[in-house]
Amino acid sequence: MRKFIILLLAFAITACGAAPATPSEAPTEAVVQPTQTAMVVVETVVVTVVPTNVPTEVPSATPLPPPTEVPPTAVPPTAVPATQAVVSAPTNAAGGPITVDDALGAGWFVNMTRSRNDLSLRCQLNREITFTVKATDPNIRQVDFYYRIEDRATGAVFDWQNAGRMISDGNGTFTLVFSGESVNANSRKPNAWLDYQFAGSNSTGVIGRSEKVTQQVSYTFDCP
Repeated sequence: MRKFIILLLAFAITACGAAPATPSEAPTEAVVQPTQTAMVVVETVVVTVVPTNVPTEVPSATPLPPPTEVPPTAVPPTAVPATQAVVSAPTNAAGGPITVDDALGAGWFVNMTRSRNDLSLRCQLNREITFTVKATDPNIRQVDFYYRIEDRATGAVFDWQNAGRMISDGNGTFTLVFSGESVNANSRKPNAWLDYQFAGSNSTGVIGRSEKVTQQVSYTFDCP
């Protein structure tokens, strides 16, 4: 017990003689500075493009001149086919044979004649026409006479008919007497044209044809 008390006294004395302890500094409290966050500002920039070479004045519309009136294009006449010729009928005041233009022979025939320009079915004065033609090619041994009727009243044109073989004189000339009654009954018209054509041939067939002689011979039922 005594030892315990002595120890306490010694401890107390030691505590009183010891230098006061240096107070420790209080830890500095860290001051948190506010963070300066960068503010992103989006600005829309409108760029105005000024075009160059822009005229300062808008040109006024130039008035158009009034359209020039174009005359209508002339319609060319209908071409006559090469195998058809329209020629005014030749005449012979002396009363002899009427000569047809050699151009209508198409190079195959010349000296084409006929005795008159009119033919009738019943009129005694002009019931017959005599046709003659000379072949230019010696190979032509036969000539056939073709005809057709054109009705003047209606414009109807009938099919070609073969009137038969012309008579040869042995020297290249051929003749045919054609009467008003020779016209096919189905194509007879009281006021019409008698068109005709010559076709030359040999034993192998047709060699060449004349042009079609049209609207040169009139055909009627009675005397004109």
